[in-house]
Amino acid sequence: MADSISFGFSDLAKQASLQPKEALLEINHPNQALYIGIPKETTLQEHRISLTPSSVQLLVDNGNEVWIETNAGKQANFLDKEYSEAGAKICYDVNEVYKADIIVKVEPPTPEEVQLLSPDKLLISALQHGAKSESYIRSMMQKKINAIAFEYLKDKDGIFPIVRSLSEIAGITAISIASELLSTRGGGKGEMLGGVSGIPPTEIVIIGAGTVGEYAARTAIGKGASVKVFDHSLAKLRRLQSNLGQNIFTSLIHPKILQKALINADVAIGCIRSEEGRSPIIVSEELVSNMKESSVILDISIDQGGVFETSEITSHAKPTFVKHGVIHYCVPNITSNVCRTASYALSNILTPLLLRIAESKNFGEFLYANAEVRNGVYIYKGNLTHQHLGKRLSIYQKDLDLLLAAHT
Repeated sequence: MADSISFGFSDLAKQASLQPKEALLEINHPNQALYIGIPKETTLQEHRISLTPSSVQLLVDNGNEVWIETNAGKQANFLDKEYSEAGAKICYDVNEVYKADIIVKVEPPTPEEVQLLSPDKLLISALQHGAKSESYIRSMMQKKINAIAFEYLKDKDGIFPIVRSLSEIAGITAISIASELLSTRGGGKGEMLGGVSGIPPTEIVIIGAGTVGEYAARTAIGKGASVKVFDHSLAKLRRLQSNLGQNIFTSLIHPKILQKALINADVAIGCIRSEEGRSPIIVSEELVSNMKESSVILDISIDQGGVFETSEITSHAKPTFVKHGVIHYCVPNITSNVCRTASYALSNILTPLLLRIAESKNFGEFLYANAEVRNGVYIYKGNLTHQHLGKRLSIYQKDLDLLLAAHT
């Protein structure tokens, strides 16, 4: 596709410098501005926001309107004043925000928020389909909306840009959290993560050689830790070695080799993800019980069920628990710990997408021309179009390409 979406920050800045003056067409009301609504996140301890003030200004400068619920960006330290100065309308009634043509969120809408959606509107948010029920999806379908799961958006190289960007943040953040948990203040033995002359380095085991694993390894090595990475995929391990630019211990997941590494580990990080359904349990409770006293487990895959059998979902308010003498950290939305940085990452990717949608005569035409975005659509005009979701929930799934051909 020659005219594909650019998700990069440099392209965002380039578009800002051009600042076209023509009013852009919106989805449902030709010859008028595109109306974008940003409601405040209501999910427990979700502090990120989908669009930053600088992105809002770019959208407004391109002839669009942005409505944002009051204090929506407060937890990420973006104030109403900043959004107002960027050209957004501050709304004190959430119902007003949901009148917008496009609703942009971080977390999927709650069942209560689904009831606020109107037919033919577009929802852009996370889907987290592994945790969604049949009744929830059917309630969204009944609203006759269009919905994009931003974690399934692709770029022209076939990469999932939002997943990659947030995974980079999660990997780096995981090492910072592990460092805190090893200290006395964090409940650990009072050890420093890394290594100094004359003292053996921290032993870190990473299960999963994807983006989270790569950035966790990169950060840990930079601190002087000894890192071992395990994965089912030899190709992923080779790519990780190449991206790091140095040789580190890597291994396919062989039970005896993994067991030996975990028994000696100070920190174990689980970050293997499944394409659909639950993440695989790699480490049994028996093996966890053999780990060192006050060692640390960070299960980054907990939003898909977790890599460690002992993992249980925790929250930012109470992020850890101790089982078999091992400190467990199992917070699902770990990037919300650095919500401002994560918000910039989301905004830099979603803003060019919104600008491109605004340039199209209608949403169907836009999807027809952009295969990468079609990959993220899971509901189109009330029809479920996500194959894995339909199979898991036993809901009839329609082919999006055929639906688009019929409506364009």
